[in-house]
Amino acid sequence: MTQAGRQGSPRSGSGRNLPQRNTSGGNAGGGSRGGAAKRSTGFGGDRPHRAPKPREERFVDPDEAGARQGRGATDKPAEPSSRKPSARKPGAKKAPGTPGAPKAKPRTAVPGAAASRAFGSERFGQNLGPLRKPSRRKGPGRDVPQSKLHDADGIRLQKVMASAGVASRRVCEEMIAEGRVEVDGQVVTELGVRVDPKTAVIHVDGLRIQLDENLVYMVFNKPKGVVSTMEDPEGRPCISDFLKNTKNKGERLFHVGRLDVATEGLLLLTNDGELANRLTHPSYEVPKTYLVQVRGPFPHGIGAQLKAGVELEDGLASVDSFRLVDSTPGHVLIEVVLHSGKNRIVRRMFDAVGFPVQRLVRVKVGPIGLGDQRQGSIRNLGKQEIGHLLASVGL
Repeated sequence: MTQAGRQGSPRSGSGRNLPQRNTSGGNAGGGSRGGAAKRSTGFGGDRPHRAPKPREERFVDPDEAGARQGRGATDKPAEPSSRKPSARKPGAKKAPGTPGAPKAKPRTAVPGAAASRAFGSERFGQNLGPLRKPSRRKGPGRDVPQSKLHDADGIRLQKVMASAGVASRRVCEEMIAEGRVEVDGQVVTELGVRVDPKTAVIHVDGLRIQLDENLVYMVFNKPKGVVSTMEDPEGRPCISDFLKNTKNKGERLFHVGRLDVATEGLLLLTNDGELANRLTHPSYEVPKTYLVQVRGPFPHGIGAQLKAGVELEDGLASVDSFRLVDSTPGHVLIEVVLHSGKNRIVRRMFDAVGFPVQRLVRVKVGPIGLGDQRQGSIRNLGKQEIGHLLASVGL
């Protein structure tokens, strides 16, 4: 083989199987055609051909582009930016809000801009389900201008919201601009509105903001053997004994509803009389969830009987829902939900169907649940929980 033939032969393994071309001519024209043939089959010279990398689009600042157009087309193009494309960032392809997704940058206060939930940074109240829309009090009609809500001696609405812990002042401005804030039943979209925190009723996404710092809302996980009173003349353990180690010691609080001595679980404590009255009033039908332990086995049909209603000495009583949670030899754990507040109603209903209660725990009142709260402990409700609780009774 001639020197020209050795230089033109491919070195890759795949090229050896190709048919040998005639190298006896060796003229310039033949060499040119041979080079074109090699390029068309994916080979070039002494090394294999590599496809060029796709050209990355450079980030263009709109202000910089406008300045270049003002200088004229003769200016040199700007150097390529060393900034990596956003698609290469970890989690860039993940949906917003999912674990590992990049955090969205705050936007300006324009309608439609994304903003955080009210009290979104709180520990409690993250998973309380959909908010029940409160019944609106009589207030300004829709045709009343927002200037009627303006109080010249008041405080800017976004500042009031930020002070109440809704979000940062900038995010609160976004919420106002998006029409998510109501004052006295009127949607407010102007950032300059001032309100009186002592008299204004403010809702964000239907969630009532409690601006009165003197009102207290607490959850007590009552143990068995504790009397549902603040003071007991017989000297038995009562609620006030568990308030001694809290910062609300000496605060005049009252409990919402009662639990008998043998029943454990959730008791709400507050000094908000209007809320307490509505939570206990039968017309608001606030649901209460209980875990009931009875002896097993539990025959089929008893749950349907409890839902249909059983006759008690003070009338017909029924549960809203019935669910079998667990079953072990000799014991059955049942979850029931009912809105009746009659005395010892759960125990009397299970007695009526022939299954006396062995242990009874109230785990939820309205949207507020015990979760993993330690028995005998007391904690303050979060702002989200307060808003859901007020909304559940139309406040």
